[in-house]
Amino acid sequence: IRSARAFAQGFALGTDCEVLGLPSPCAVAAQLFAAGDTCPLAVVGDARQGMIWLALFDGFKLERPVFQVPQAELADAAGPKRFVVTSDSERIGPLLAELFGSRYLGGIKPTAAGLKLFAETAPETLVAEPLPLYLNPAVRG
Repeated sequence: IRSARAFAQGFALGTDCEVLGLPSPCAVAAQLFAAGDTCPLAVVGDARQGMIWLALFDGFKLERPVFQVPQAELADAAGPKRFVVTSDSERIGPLLAELFGSRYLGGIKPTAAGLKLFAETAPETLVAEPLPLYLNPAVRG
């Protein structure tokens, strides 16, 4: 990620263009919303060390920057009416199925097409000079 970001910044300097980015949960949300249903949604993932990261969407609107909560607070943070998906179903899918029941829609991996769709639909979400977000130090396993 760091080398790709450095390349993009160098390329932008040489071509006088701007580097913009989106968090990957936007791609997951867009892939779900592409079918036309823009329900309130939480895209969640394993931030490790007992923490879960969340991105909350109201249609193509990211309600706040991606944040993290302790696993025990996930249901409250997601809210009672929000549907839930993850890009990390292998690791936390069973937990999400248990917590959210029929509101858990399963796993969706982010794609470049999803990022493009979100960026075109909600360009105000784009961040100038994006930085990689490392929520917790790396851990094994």
